[in-house]
Parts: sequence; C-alpha cells; structure tokens
Amino acid sequence: MTNEANTQARTQLPPQYAPADVESRRYAQWVADGRFAASDDSDKPPYTIVIPPPNVTGQLHLGHALDHTIIDALTRRARMRGYEALWMPGMDHAGISTQNVVERQLAEQGLSRHDLGREAFVERVWEWKSEYGGKILGQMRRLGDAVDWDRERFTMDEGLSRAVQTIFKRLYDDGLIYRAERIINWCPRCMTALSDIEVEHSDDDGELVSVRYGEGDNSIVVATTRAETMLGDTAVAVHPDDERYRHMVGTDVELPLTGRRIPIIADEHVDPEFGTGAVKVTPAHDPNDFEIGQRHDLPSLLIMDEHATITAHGPFQGLDRFEARPAIVAALRAEGRIVAEKRPYVHAVGHCERCKTTVEPRLSKQWFVKVESLAKAAGDAVRGGEVRIHPPEQEKRYFGWVDNLMDWCISRQLWWGHRIPIWYGPDGDTVCVGPGETAPEGYTQDPDVLDTWFSSALWPFSTLGWPERTEALEKFYPTAVLSTGYDIIFFWVTRMMMFGIYATGQPPFADVVLHGLIRDENGKKMSKSAGNGIDPIDLMDVYGSDALRFFLARSSTPGGDLVVNEEWVAGSRNFCNKLWNATRFAMMSGATLDGPLPTELSTIDRWILSRLSRTISEVDAQYATFEFAKATDAIYHFAWDEVCDWYLELAKPVLAAGGEAAAGTRRVLGHVLDSLLRLLHPVTPYVTEELWLALTGGEAAGDSIMVAEWPTAEASAIDTGAERTVAALQNLVTEIRRFRSDQGLKPGQRVATRLSGLDAAGLAEHESLVRSLARLDAPAADFAATARLAVTDQVTAELDTRGTIDVGAERARLDKALSAARKELDGTERKLGNESFLAKAPAEVVDKIRERKAAAESDIARVLAQLESLPPA
Repeated sequence: MTNEANTQARTQLPPQYAPADVESRRYAQWVADGRFAASDDSDKPPYTIVIPPPNVTGQLHLGHALDHTIIDALTRRARMRGYEALWMPGMDHAGISTQNVVERQLAEQGLSRHDLGREAFVERVWEWKSEYGGKILGQMRRLGDAVDWDRERFTMDEGLSRAVQTIFKRLYDDGLIYRAERIINWCPRCMTALSDIEVEHSDDDGELVSVRYGEGDNSIVVATTRAETMLGDTAVAVHPDDERYRHMVGTDVELPLTGRRIPIIADEHVDPEFGTGAVKVTPAHDPNDFEIGQRHDLPSLLIMDEHATITAHGPFQGLDRFEARPAIVAALRAEGRIVAEKRPYVHAVGHCERCKTTVEPRLSKQWFVKVESLAKAAGDAVRGGEVRIHPPEQEKRYFGWVDNLMDWCISRQLWWGHRIPIWYGPDGDTVCVGPGETAPEGYTQDPDVLDTWFSSALWPFSTLGWPERTEALEKFYPTAVLSTGYDIIFFWVTRMMMFGIYATGQPPFADVVLHGLIRDENGKKMSKSAGNGIDPIDLMDVYGSDALRFFLARSSTPGGDLVVNEEWVAGSRNFCNKLWNATRFAMMSGATLDGPLPTELSTIDRWILSRLSRTISEVDAQYATFEFAKATDAIYHFAWDEVCDWYLELAKPVLAAGGEAAAGTRRVLGHVLDSLLRLLHPVTPYVTEELWLALTGGEAAGDSIMVAEWPTAEASAIDTGAERTVAALQNLVTEIRRFRSDQGLKPGQRVATRLSGLDAAGLAEHESLVRSLARLDAPAADFAATARLAVTDQVTAELDTRGTIDVGAERARLDKALSAARKELDGTERKLGNESFLAKAPAEVVDKIRERKAAAESDIARVLAQLESLPPA
C-alpha cells in the first residue's frame, strides 16, 4: 500500500476515546470474524489455557477479572507470536450453590425439593440453568475474554458426564475408590457432606468449659467448646510422657450425666502443654478424635442426626445442638462438675460456604478416593520439573498439601450433580456401571452425587473430548498454563494434577501461575459480606474495560495480593486517553507505516528505536516468568515517559520544519506506535484495536491487531550513543525546567537564555530542541543575565528574567518557605538534642526525624540560593 493509499484508507479518530462506543462493537466483530477460534488441524504449535470454570450461578467479581485478564493477555500474546492459541470456556454446575438457588425459589412457592421428587427437581434445575444461569458469560464478553465460544463446555453436559463416569469406574476398578465411615464436614442446613474448600472459617465468640470427669483422686479435668458432644465421649486421652497422668492410664472414669465409664488412654496426639493436658475423645464428632479412636479401637457413638439434633437417650434427646449446649452445661454445673468457664472464648468455627450454617464434624458412610499414589505422582511432577509453579516460593505450600493429603471424600447428599455410578443389588452386592453399561435388573443406584471438584479435576482434558482420543485432545493437551488464585492450590490444582496424570499419563499443564487475593486499600480481603467489595462491572461502566484490565495487570505479581483503589483504575483510564491522544497527534502529523525505516536517522529517532527494542526485550523477559506487573509497567513507562513526554515533544519541531528529517521521523513515529500498540494489545485489547486499525488503515481490509505479529526486539537497533546523548539532553531540559519553576516562571513563559558548554557536552546540534522544550529564547542585544544555573560541570544556563516575574511577590513566597524550613529544622534539632527522647523513642522514629532534619537543611540551602538569584526589586 502506498503512503497515499494508506492515508486514504485510514479512519479519522474522534477527539476523545469513548469505551462505550468501541467495546461491544469490537467484540462482536472479533466473534463474527472467528478471531477467537482455534483449529485442531493447524500446523502451528499449540498454546492452550482452560478457564477456571466459574459457577453457573456466579457473577463476575474482581477475582475473576484479575484471573481472566492474566489468561486473556497470555492467550492474545501467544496468538500474536504464531501459536494456535485456544482459551477453552465453560462453567461449573456448582452442586450446592445451584441446588440452594432453586430450593429458595421453591420455598417462595411453599414447596421443597421432596415435594417435587428427585427427577422433577433436577429437571427444574436444568430449566433454571437454561433461563438464568451463565450470567457471567456475558460479563466475560464485556471484559474482552478471547475464548473460543464454539467450544464452550459445562461440567454436566453429555461429554463431560461420560468422562466422569469413565474415570470413576477406572478408579473403582483399580481399588482407588472405596466406601467407608469417616469424619466429614456436615452441613445440617444443606443436608450434605462438604469438601474443605466449601467450609469458611471465622473467629467466633464461644465458650470454653472445663469439666471434671470422675470423682476424688480418680478424677481428671478436660476442656471443651462443644459441651454437647460429651454425650458421645468414649475415652479421655493424655500424652504417654505426661507424668501427671501416667498412673491413670489404663484406668477408667465415669462420664458425667451418662453413667457410662470410659477409659483413660495415652496417645501422642495430645499436647501436654495445652490446657490440663487431658482431652475428651469423641470419635464420631471430631476428626482428630476419630483418628485416636481408630488407633485405640474405641467405639464411635453418633449422638446427633443429620439435622444436628441430639439423639442420645436421656433428658437432652430431641434438642438442637445449640439448645443442648447450655442445657448440658447447666446440668454439669448443678452436679458441681464445672471447674472453670471462659466467656467469650474466641475460636475458629467452620461455616457452610453457601448458607453460613455452622458445620458439624460427623461420622458418616461416604465415598472416598484413595489418594496416596495419585498425590505422589502429583508431587513428583513438580519435583521433577515437568510442572513449574510460579512463584517458586509457592512450591512449599503445594508440597505441604500434596505430601500430606488425606483421602478425599467425594460423595454429596444432593440431587444436583453427577450421580455416583454405583448400584446395589437386592442381596447387598455392589456394581460400578460405566458409560454405555446398565445395572442388572432389580439394582438401585446410590442416591448421592459427586463432589463438584471431582468433575472440575477433569476439566483440562475432559473439555477436549477425553476419554476419546479426539483431534482436539491430541492437539491441545497437555495445556500450557494454568492461572488461578493461590487460595485454591490445595483444592483444584492438586486434584487436576492427580487426575490428569492418572487418566492421561501426563500432567495437565506445564506452568501453574498463582496470583494473590484482591484486597482493599486497608489490606482487608474484598468480599460482599465485608462490605468492601467493588463491582468490576461498575468500574468498567465508568472507566472502560481496558482501564480495569490495565490496572489489574499492572498490579499483579505472582503470589502477591492485589490492593484495589478506584483512583488507580481512573489513572489507567488516563493512560488509555494519553495513548489515544498520542496516536491521534501522530496521524494528524502524517505518521506512516509505508516502506522500510530510513537508514539515515536523527539521534532522536535512533534513541526511541533503541529504547523500543530494549522495552520489547524487557517485556518478553517478564512475560516469560509471568511477571505481569513488571511487563505492564515497562510498557507504561515507555509509552508515557519516553514516547509521549519526550519523543513526541522532541519530534514536534522536526515535524513542523518539514523536509527529509521530518519524513524520517514520521516513519519512525509510525513504527514506534505500531509496535507499542501491539505490545499493549494483550492487556488493553479494545483501545489498541481501535487505534491500530486507524493508524494502519486496516479496517477496510478486514484486518485486526489480534493477528498482527508480536514485536521483535532488534539487536541492531540498540544505540548506546544515542541513548547517552538523549539522556544528557533530558537531564539538561529537566534541570532548566526545575530552575525556571524555582524562579517562579510560568511553564509556558519564554525567557531569554544564554547556554554555554553545549559543545563540550555533545549537545550543540540539539540546542534548538533544548530551547523548544525548555521555553528558552536566544539572547537579544540588550540581554542581561539575572539568574545563573550550572546544570552540569560543562553546561551553564544564564537567564534574563527581567519583567517575567513579580520579584516582590516571589521574594515574599521564598521568605515564607524559608521561615517554614527553619522552623522544621529547629524542631528536629531540639528533639535530636533531647537525650531522654533519644533513649525512649523507637529507632525508626529517630531515623525519620533525622531524615526530616536533613530535608529541612536541604530546603534552606535551596531557598537561600533562589533568593540570592533574584534580581533587584
């Protein structure tokens, strides 16, 4: 395309960037043009990321926005680098969450799921999913997610359900799935077992009650926060090396209120330094007690039903657990058994993530995955370098979990989810039914469903067609990167690792990028319940999607938490506007992309090309280690500080002068902006697409920055000489500007100035640029220097400020500043001279006062110099 044709094909940019006018239009065009689609039979190398599947009930929150910004940036950059990039979208069926939503709807009609029956209830959930589910998918479009929508999956769709059945049967047949009675987290409201991640812990006010078991010398004191569970005690445990109780081990004591006698046993789990050193053992209602019970062959007595109602025979039978607790304490007090009571006693209490009900540890017959061999393989994959965790410090957390993983409870007492494919025969026999198989006549299926995390653990390969050897699976598995919050490394990452290696023989991803949590400006975790949450949709409405994305990327360091402040998002909006104005100016100034870069270039042009090449190298290096904040910050400073604040200002007089030099600068300006927009595109897709198409004239040709090549750092462009020259020029202009400000000159006011020493500094040929940027006129015949600045050892600037400032007003301002600085110096000297203060004050306080003293001395010297340089009034 010729320069003229290029200019004709360009679209004119409006004076201001309006995200609302761009975002939905650009996204719709990308989808219509198939820009997000990946091909199974492409010759390009694959680059795959699967979305951490959001809940079907979910809405976009800042955690999603952070995660999706990172993934989208990686995917878009990979596509520009020549990879067949696939970002796989989809949703999780979210068993408990979705069932609760539909049950609440039924409750509004005076119905329960039991009124409908299982089949009709599940059908009702599907109807809800069809009508209301997936709101977050539309919000993902708003954010700019470049996902392949044609491949969207759902954890309950037919293909993924087949994958769930297949791996369940394989695990079962390999002896890795079993049914047993174990302590699980139980929600009395949702009436189901919960995984650890579905339990939220908070510090709640409770009570700590110390109770004496037994009588006289044959008595022992234990403490409990759950007095109601004593009805299920089957032992008292002490440490085997505790001399206080050694004589009691092997004896028994009477359990108050029950008449039962229970043994005193020795177990190393007991901490002799905590409390009295003796603990009550309730194997059916505490996970640690269950383990003690297993070691000592203790009976496990369930004293509550699924509703957390007391079932133990006696006066407390039929009471809710929270009604039974004070009643039992009162009964113990009446018998003189209470040794001590502490209220309030703050301790960690688990709550159901969905309904906030206090979770009850409870012995229950459930299905489990035997994880020992699976967890070892998951650990070995990281230790052997097949999978890399970023940042590496998070490996310790990963190993701490995977090396100590307990068998995984996978059954849930729900109706919505993947039903466990186990069938029971009339004679008690059991059969596991795989895909395409049917149970024998007369068999009934297990009523439970699988933990949501079971199907999520298959996500990286089930979404690509496993267990079939599909073209998609062959092409895109294993995936390249998993990006997720470090808070679910235990629950999702390890389970995907276990199942991925077990099912395919390969880890599901090469790199695991763990980002931090979203916190407010006070460091508190953001959440709706805490009242400090910020809706990302609101931020996008006000500032645009690119501003939110740019802020999130620039704040994201691997493993580090992210603090959100709306002012910082506004600052990112300002950056987008700055980029818009710079591109608009360049286009109005004739910036072009036609033809090769000239071989003969000015120092200024060589400098910006050198800085561009260094920036590309820096950005590539930071992307390689997933340092998104550093990569984005490097682009930001290149764009704002070097391109906009310096290069454009240095280019303006050249462009205005015209000629061959101006033509070269126009070509360099076009190249720099083209490369800058490409660098920025993965993080700010909307504004860069709009600007790049306008700059290149690619709109008419149906082009897109999405498929433009990623910029390449050119070693030949590095010009240290030009960088030194421009650095000296920048220093000179900056110091003169500072001096002008100190002299009270307005920024736009021109002042006659004599510049000496430019030849020695190698800046003589750039004098006109220095004068243009520093607003300096050449000395006239009547020039008389009234102020002098030694910028460097070589360069001196003498200014004639006569008539340019109000000397009296400026002297008054400086006198006031001098008085304030002397007052500050006097105050700091008095404190530092006070021996009593120095002896008592913390070292950091003293250091700050010394810093204030030094700053005051510097201010005094600076102001005195400015006063001395003022011309006579």
